[in-house]
Amino acid sequence: MTGTSSGVVAGLTAAAVGVVGFLAYEAHATAPADLGGRPGVNGSPGGQATKAPRDRRHPTALPSGSGKGERVVYSVDDDRVWLVGAGDRVLRTFTVRPGTVDPPTGTYWVTSRSHAVTGTDGIPIEHVVRFTTVDGVTIGFSAPVTSDAVPDADAGARTGGIRETRPDGDAMWKFATIGERVIVIR
Repeated sequence: MTGTSSGVVAGLTAAAVGVVGFLAYEAHATAPADLGGRPGVNGSPGGQATKAPRDRRHPTALPSGSGKGERVVYSVDDDRVWLVGAGDRVLRTFTVRPGTVDPPTGTYWVTSRSHAVTGTDGIPIEHVVRFTTVDGVTIGFSAPVTSDAVPDADAGARTGGIRETRPDGDAMWKFATIGERVIVIR
């Protein structure tokens, strides 16, 4: 019986190592080559990234060099998001209103979600999709529950909420589940 048990354990261990190796290869193969830098604290790159090339005739077109495969692409310079499906097809693109703290360029993954909470600016928000933290400030996408919501007057507040309209927030909520990649570009 001991020989059979150890054979099963060895087989399961080999299978687990194979799966981890395959996932590591897939992660490496789908990472954008031009985002630069090695990940540092919070998964952010350590190097300075240049602005991803844009199509000047089509400013809402997905920037080249923003990765491959299914992902969320967020441009901190253009305040724009692209939801990209299989085959690099843009499913939706929209403008956003960022908080006062921007995430560094790099590759992140959705780490948590909340259906409805109150934002750090005091506004009730919904469909919160979080993907990193910068100096203690949580960064994520969200939509205000009411379109006429006005943030608290504290101009010095450090906020990481990247605000969308409610329809865009609904689309993000359906698309960006836990583990979905978020590519932040300039």
